[in-house]
Amino acid sequence: MSPRRAAVLRDGDRSLREHLIAVAERLIAGRGAAGLTVRDIAREAQVADGVLYNHFADKEELLAYALQAHVRTVWAGAGGPPPTPGSATVEANLRVHLTRALALHAAILPAFAGLLHQPRLLARLAELSGPTGPGPGTRDEVAGYVRAEQGLGRIAPDAAADAVATLLVGVCHDLVLGRLLNPAAPDEVPAGTIDDLVRTLLRGILPADR
Repeated sequence: MSPRRAAVLRDGDRSLREHLIAVAERLIAGRGAAGLTVRDIAREAQVADGVLYNHFADKEELLAYALQAHVRTVWAGAGGPPPTPGSATVEANLRVHLTRALALHAAILPAFAGLLHQPRLLARLAELSGPTGPGPGTRDEVAGYVRAEQGLGRIAPDAAADAVATLLVGVCHDLVLGRLLNPAAPDEVPAGTIDDLVRTLLRGILPADR
């Protein structure tokens, strides 16, 4: 005889495993993964604590899948596709890339706050395939855009695409983590910051005659 479905699932189509991941994802989106306990997840899922271990090797495996699901949910709601190479201007497109990347990091990084002291969870997450799904992450997306524009002759051929991507992602980490580490910091990026960053990236910092 097959086991009875949990009461919370009798009117739905999800498996209990999927239900547990979805519940853990919802909790992570609201409060982050740090400090999240098996009891927290079980109570929210309306199941007994031990049920989790029937579907996952340990709490870390469940949280890794939930973190992956959270990142993919945020990525799917990023607000449309990135700019198409050759469209608009390079400056405008980089501004869109940076604005989009900042929004993604602002939604994703809080969920990972406090996980540096949980190496088992981070190791579990590293074992999973592409956290953002089949598409590229932010870094590869920006680097791919730069290379495509180089092919069109709109970006200098000697510009290092990976370095551009690293600089852009680094800006996101700095601005978002700065707000996480300093509760007194403003919630919004100061007006003009994105424009200043893009102009600096495009023009460099040396005088025009150098």
